Amino acid sequence: MRPLEGIRIADFTVHAAGPFCTHMLSLMGAECIKIETALRPDIFRKPHTVYGRAGAATFDQVASNKLSIRLNLKDAEGRELAKRLVAVSDVAAESFRAGVMARLGLGYDVLAGVKPDIVMVSISSSGQTGPDSHFAGYAPLFGAWGGLGYLTGYPDGPPVEMRHVMDHSVGMNAAAATVAALHQRRRTGRGAHVDVAAREVASSIVGDTMMVAAAGGYVERIGNDDHRRAPHGLFPTDVEDRWLSLSVGSQAQWRGLLTVMDRRDLAAAPQFETEADRHANREALARIVAAWSAHQDADTAVRRLQEAGVPAHISWSTEDIAADAHLRGRGAIVDVTESGGAVRAAIGRPARFSACDEPAFERGTPRLGEHEEYVFGELLGLGRAAIDDLIDRNVIH
Repeated sequence: MRPLEGIRIADFTVHAAGPFCTHMLSLMGAECIKIETALRPDIFRKPHTVYGRAGAATFDQVASNKLSIRLNLKDAEGRELAKRLVAVSDVAAESFRAGVMARLGLGYDVLAGVKPDIVMVSISSSGQTGPDSHFAGYAPLFGAWGGLGYLTGYPDGPPVEMRHVMDHSVGMNAAAATVAALHQRRRTGRGAHVDVAAREVASSIVGDTMMVAAAGGYVERIGNDDHRRAPHGLFPTDVEDRWLSLSVGSQAQWRGLLTVMDRRDLAAAPQFETEADRHANREALARIVAAWSAHQDADTAVRRLQEAGVPAHISWSTEDIAADAHLRGRGAIVDVTESGGAVRAAIGRPARFSACDEPAFERGTPRLGEHEEYVFGELLGLGRAAIDDLIDRNVIH
C-alpha cells in the first residue's frame, strides 16, 4: 500500500508549481484527477519541440500518473459537476491568481459547504491575502521577488534569476503542507485552506541572509565561492565543458587534495596553512587547482578524490543523470507506458518507503479527457446518455 493510497485530489492546478505539488502527491499514491478544458488547455500541454523531442516534456513530467477530465468551469453545470467531484475528494488544489476560484463560485467557503472536511490548497505568487495578492507571477519573478535572484551571480555582475527550480520548490513545499493538513484533518476531523505564496517560499530559502540584513549586515553575490571553504567551486577538466565540482572544508580534506594533486609542497605554504588562510587567498589557490584539473580525466579525478575523502564530483549534465545506473537501480528513473503504448523515461518519487514496494507510476501522461468514463460514470454516477448530453452542450468540453 502506498503512503497516500485512498486520498483523492480534485486537481484544478495549471502550469508548473501547482501541478508539481499534485504530481508529488500522486507519486505517493494519491488518486489525482486533473480538471482541464479544451477551451483553454494547460499551457504546458500544447505540443512543441523542446529538449530535442516533439512532445511537451514539461507537461509529461507533472501530468504523468494523473487522470484527466474536461470541465467547462465557466458553465454553471460545469461548476456543479466540479462541486460533485470535490464532494467525493479529500483535496482540492488550484494555482490560479488569487480570487479566481472565488469568482468562479468555487472558493474555499463554497467547497467547504459542499464537503466540510475538504483540504483546499491554493498556490499563487503572493498568497490569497495582503496588498500584493492580486499580482501575477511566474518562476523568474518568484526568485527575484523572494531574494534568490539578487543573491545569485557574481559580485561584478547582475542578479541571476532563478527559473525552473523555483516552481518545483514551491510545489514541493505545497505538497508537504497538504500532507500536514491531511494529518490535522485525521486528528481533528476539520478541513483547512492551505495558502501557499511562491515569493514566501523563495524568501524562506534565503532565511540566513535575511537575518544578516535584519541585523544591519551586508550580503553580496559570491558566485561559486563559499563564505568559509576554499578551494570551493567548479574547475575545468581535459574535456571541454566537463567540470569538476570540488569543496574542501577541513584540514584532512586539504591534505587529501594535495595528495591527489601530488602537491604536498603546498602543505607548508603559509598562505594556505589554515582554512582562514586558504579562504583569504582563494583566488590564487583556485588558479593552482584549475591548472592541475585542466589536465585530468574527470571520472578518474573524482574517483581518486573520493577515495582520499575529498568531496568532489563531476557537474553532471542531464544526459549523465538519465543514463545513471544508480538512479535506475533505485527507481529514481523509471520507464512508463503512455496510453498509446509508447514507453518513455520518467522521474520517480524522491523517497523510498520500507513498508511500500509498489511502483510510483501507474500510467503515463493522460490524453485530454481520457478518464471521463471512470470519473463521471463510476465516481459521480452519470449514465452514458447524460455524459453525452453534457458533451454535446459543451459542459464537458
